[in-house]
Amino acid sequence: MSWMIDSISAQFALARVQWGALRSIVEGLARSDQSGRRPIRTHISHGRTSVPFEALITAAARRHGLPVQLVKAVIWAESNFDPNAVSAAGAKGLMQLMDATAEALGVEDSFDPAQNIEGGTAYLRQLLDRYGSVALALAAYNAGPGTVDRYGGIPPYTETQTYVRRVLEAAGMNEWEA
Repeated sequence: MSWMIDSISAQFALARVQWGALRSIVEGLARSDQSGRRPIRTHISHGRTSVPFEALITAAARRHGLPVQLVKAVIWAESNFDPNAVSAAGAKGLMQLMDATAEALGVEDSFDPAQNIEGGTAYLRQLLDRYGSVALALAAYNAGPGTVDRYGGIPPYTETQTYVRRVLEAAGMNEWEA
Protein backbone atom coordinates (compact mmCIF):
# COMPACT_ATOMS: atom_id res chain seq x y z
CA MET A 1 0.00 0.00 0.00
CA SER A 2 2.81 2.43 0.82
CA TRP A 3 4.33 1.89 -2.65
CA MET A 4 1.03 3.15 -4.16
CA ILE A 5 1.13 6.25 -2.00
CA ASP A 6 4.79 6.83 -2.95
CA SER A 7 3.92 6.35 -6.63
CA ILE A 8 1.01 8.78 -6.45
CA SER A 9 3.15 11.28 -4.52
CA ALA A 10 5.88 11.02 -7.15
CA GLN A 11 3.37 11.54 -9.96
CA PHE A 12 1.91 14.53 -8.15
CA ALA A 13 5.38 16.03 -7.66
CA LEU A 14 6.18 15.54 -11.35
CA ALA A 15 2.90 17.19 -12.35
CA ARG A 16 3.71 20.19 -10.13
CA VAL A 17 7.15 20.55 -11.77
CA GLN A 18 5.61 20.29 -15.25
CA TRP A 19 2.93 22.85 -14.36
CA GLY A 20 5.59 25.22 -13.00
CA ALA A 21 7.62 24.88 -16.19
CA LEU A 22 4.56 25.50 -18.35
CA ARG A 23 3.63 28.54 -16.28
CA SER A 24 7.17 29.95 -16.67
CA ILE A 25 6.98 29.51 -20.43
CA VAL A 26 3.61 31.26 -20.63
CA GLU A 27 4.78 34.10 -18.41
CA GLY A 28 7.90 34.49 -20.54
CA LEU A 29 5.78 34.67 -23.67
CA ALA A 30 3.57 37.23 -22.01
CA ARG A 31 6.56 39.48 -21.43
CA SER A 32 7.90 39.44 -24.96
CA ASP A 33 7.63 37.61 -28.24
CA GLN A 34 10.35 37.04 -30.87
CA SER A 35 9.85 40.45 -32.47
CA GLY A 36 10.30 42.27 -29.16
CA ARG A 37 6.74 43.61 -29.32
CA ARG A 38 4.58 43.22 -26.29
CA PRO A 39 2.12 40.39 -26.92
CA ILE A 40 -1.48 40.96 -26.20
CA ARG A 41 -3.33 37.68 -26.32
CA THR A 42 -1.95 36.38 -23.04
CA HIS A 43 -2.89 39.57 -21.26
CA ILE A 44 -6.31 40.77 -22.20
CA SER A 45 -8.02 39.19 -25.14
CA HIS A 46 -9.80 36.43 -23.27
CA GLY A 47 -12.52 37.47 -20.85
CA ARG A 48 -11.49 34.67 -18.48
CA THR A 49 -7.86 35.83 -18.32
CA SER A 50 -7.11 37.96 -15.31
CA VAL A 51 -4.89 41.00 -15.67
CA PRO A 52 -3.15 43.08 -13.05
CA PHE A 53 -5.49 45.63 -11.50
CA GLU A 54 -8.55 43.81 -12.89
CA ALA A 55 -10.95 45.11 -10.21
CA LEU A 56 -9.78 48.73 -10.58
CA ILE A 57 -10.08 48.57 -14.36
CA THR A 58 -13.53 47.00 -14.29
CA ALA A 59 -14.87 49.47 -11.74
CA ALA A 60 -13.53 52.52 -13.60
CA ALA A 61 -14.77 51.27 -16.98
CA ARG A 62 -18.25 50.68 -15.60
CA ARG A 63 -18.31 54.02 -13.80
CA HIS A 64 -17.49 55.82 -17.05
CA GLY A 65 -19.58 53.63 -19.34
CA LEU A 66 -16.67 52.21 -21.32
CA PRO A 67 -16.02 48.62 -22.39
CA VAL A 68 -13.66 46.97 -19.91
CA GLN A 69 -11.67 45.47 -22.80
CA LEU A 70 -11.09 48.94 -24.25
CA VAL A 71 -9.64 50.26 -20.99
CA LYS A 72 -7.46 47.14 -20.65
CA ALA A 73 -6.26 47.58 -24.23
CA VAL A 74 -5.27 51.22 -23.61
CA ILE A 75 -3.38 50.25 -20.45
CA TRP A 76 -1.61 47.45 -22.31
CA ALA A 77 -0.62 49.75 -25.18
CA GLU A 78 0.42 52.60 -22.91
CA SER A 79 2.40 50.82 -20.17
CA ASN A 80 1.99 47.05 -20.50
CA PHE A 81 0.34 47.17 -17.06
CA ASP A 82 3.39 48.79 -15.42
CA PRO A 83 2.21 51.29 -12.77
CA ASN A 84 5.70 52.83 -12.60
CA ALA A 85 6.12 53.45 -16.33
CA VAL A 86 7.42 56.84 -17.43
CA SER A 87 7.60 57.78 -21.11
CA ALA A 88 10.28 59.89 -22.75
CA ALA A 89 7.69 62.68 -22.95
CA GLY A 90 7.02 62.45 -19.20
CA ALA A 91 3.71 60.56 -19.24
CA LYS A 92 3.33 58.51 -16.06
CA GLY A 93 1.73 55.38 -14.72
CA LEU A 94 -0.50 52.71 -16.16
CA MET A 95 -2.44 54.94 -18.53
CA GLN A 96 0.50 57.28 -19.15
CA LEU A 97 -1.01 60.54 -17.95
CA MET A 98 0.82 63.78 -18.60
CA ASP A 99 1.12 65.99 -15.52
CA ALA A 100 -1.23 68.70 -16.82
CA THR A 101 -3.84 66.12 -17.83
CA ALA A 102 -3.55 64.34 -14.49
CA GLU A 103 -3.95 67.61 -12.62
CA ALA A 104 -7.02 68.57 -14.67
CA LEU A 105 -8.54 65.17 -13.85
CA GLY A 106 -7.84 65.50 -10.12
CA VAL A 107 -5.13 62.83 -10.11
CA GLU A 108 -2.70 63.70 -7.32
CA ASP A 109 -0.38 60.70 -7.77
CA SER A 110 -0.04 59.30 -11.30
CA PHE A 111 1.82 56.30 -9.91
CA ASP A 112 -1.13 55.28 -7.73
CA PRO A 113 -2.89 52.64 -9.86
CA ALA A 114 -6.35 53.50 -8.56
CA GLN A 115 -5.98 57.23 -9.29
CA ASN A 116 -4.26 56.66 -12.62
CA ILE A 117 -6.85 54.20 -13.91
CA GLU A 118 -9.71 56.41 -12.73
CA GLY A 119 -8.16 59.51 -14.32
CA GLY A 120 -7.17 57.79 -17.57
CA THR A 121 -10.59 56.20 -17.94
CA ALA A 122 -12.34 59.51 -17.26
CA TYR A 123 -10.10 61.16 -19.86
CA LEU A 124 -10.85 58.46 -22.43
CA ARG A 125 -14.58 58.98 -21.78
CA GLN A 126 -14.16 62.76 -22.30
CA LEU A 127 -12.40 62.14 -25.60
CA LEU A 128 -15.05 59.68 -26.73
CA ASP A 129 -17.79 62.18 -25.89
CA ARG A 130 -15.90 64.91 -27.73
CA TYR A 131 -15.21 62.96 -30.92
CA GLY A 132 -18.04 60.43 -30.96
CA SER A 133 -15.67 57.79 -32.31
CA VAL A 134 -13.49 55.28 -30.48
CA ALA A 135 -10.81 55.55 -33.17
CA LEU A 136 -10.65 59.34 -32.92
CA ALA A 137 -10.73 59.21 -29.12
CA LEU A 138 -7.77 56.81 -29.19
CA ALA A 139 -5.90 59.02 -31.67
CA ALA A 140 -6.46 61.98 -29.35
CA TYR A 141 -5.36 59.93 -26.34
CA ASN A 142 -2.12 59.13 -28.16
CA ALA A 143 -1.33 62.32 -30.10
CA GLY A 144 -3.41 64.86 -28.20
CA PRO A 145 -6.77 66.44 -29.00
CA GLY A 146 -5.16 69.46 -30.66
CA THR A 147 -3.45 67.21 -33.19
CA VAL A 148 -6.68 65.36 -34.02
CA ASP A 149 -8.46 68.72 -34.40
CA ARG A 150 -5.68 70.12 -36.60
CA TYR A 151 -5.84 67.16 -38.98
CA GLY A 152 -9.60 66.74 -38.78
CA GLY A 153 -9.16 63.04 -37.95
CA ILE A 154 -6.49 60.52 -37.14
CA PRO A 155 -3.19 62.30 -37.79
CA PRO A 156 -0.86 60.98 -40.49
CA TYR A 157 1.64 59.80 -37.89
CA THR A 158 2.66 56.15 -38.17
CA GLU A 159 2.91 55.89 -34.39
CA THR A 160 -0.65 57.13 -33.85
CA GLN A 161 -2.13 55.07 -36.67
CA THR A 162 -0.40 51.94 -35.38
CA TYR A 163 -1.52 52.75 -31.82
CA VAL A 164 -5.17 53.08 -32.84
CA ARG A 165 -5.10 49.78 -34.77
CA ARG A 166 -3.33 47.90 -31.96
CA VAL A 167 -5.71 49.14 -29.26
CA LEU A 168 -8.79 48.40 -31.35
CA GLU A 169 -7.48 44.91 -32.11
CA ALA A 170 -6.62 44.29 -28.47
CA ALA A 171 -10.07 45.44 -27.40
CA GLY A 172 -11.65 43.07 -29.91
CA MET A 173 -13.06 45.94 -31.97
CA ASN A 174 -12.62 46.65 -35.64
CA GLU A 175 -12.28 50.05 -37.29
CA TRP A 176 -15.88 49.96 -38.49
CA GLU A 177 -17.16 49.66 -34.91
CA ALA A 178 -14.91 52.47 -33.77
